[in-house]
Amino acid sequence: MSVPVDVRVLSPITTRGFRRPSDLKALEYDGVVVSYSQIDRGPASIESEYEIAMSAPGTIAKAIEAEGEGADAIVIDCMGDPGLRAVREVVSIPVLGPAETAMHLASMLGHRFSVVTVMRRLRAQFENEAAVYGLSSKLASVRHVDIPVLALEDDLPETKARLVEQAALAVEADGAEAIIFGCTGLLGCAAAVKEGLLARGIDIPVIDPIPTAVSIAAALARVGLSQSKLTYPAPPVKEMPGYDIVLPSAIAAE
Repeated sequence: MSVPVDVRVLSPITTRGFRRPSDLKALEYDGVVVSYSQIDRGPASIESEYEIAMSAPGTIAKAIEAEGEGADAIVIDCMGDPGLRAVREVVSIPVLGPAETAMHLASMLGHRFSVVTVMRRLRAQFENEAAVYGLSSKLASVRHVDIPVLALEDDLPETKARLVEQAALAVEADGAEAIIFGCTGLLGCAAAVKEGLLARGIDIPVIDPIPTAVSIAAALARVGLSQSKLTYPAPPVKEMPGYDIVLPSAIAAE
């Protein structure tokens, strides 16, 4: 019997209980287990570039820890993809950001895609991400439901209704042919949004980024693929006063 692939979902926020054990259990399937860790110091949630930056040191440290504990792949649990490129430098296992993964998948499944996120202030972040990932021409729009991350579940029916409304507008007004959730806190809402769009005669993919990234990370681990070390070489070893991050021994020895 083969050993299951362990995908570590790494949360770059400090709010406890935001990601429930049942959320992760639902992501498992035959041959794939999902483990979890989260940072100890950093933002309560991420809704700005400042918070992305403040979450990065803890995310890097927890990623190194995850590989040391035997994880086979890592998914960073935030659509800001905080610390993504830095983490790829310090570990050898595949590391996926849900925004990069979802955007590339959406561009495969539809000609253009829209991101439906939480707050208006995140529009520039997603436009910048699309540019970095080489997908600006595929991004139809960034729309928002005007609900903060930590309030998404306060009235879940209202959250889902707003998601459907903004997704429909993305299609009808912006020319989107696929939808991406712009916050991993919307985990589990895809079926309701898909149903709401179908009721309006709109049949397009609705991408829930965390389940998608977990499945792709597991597939990469199974076939032995990871990030290129020409693209993401190990960082040089030097003093970094004020930080307690310890690089893996294989890197430190270089």
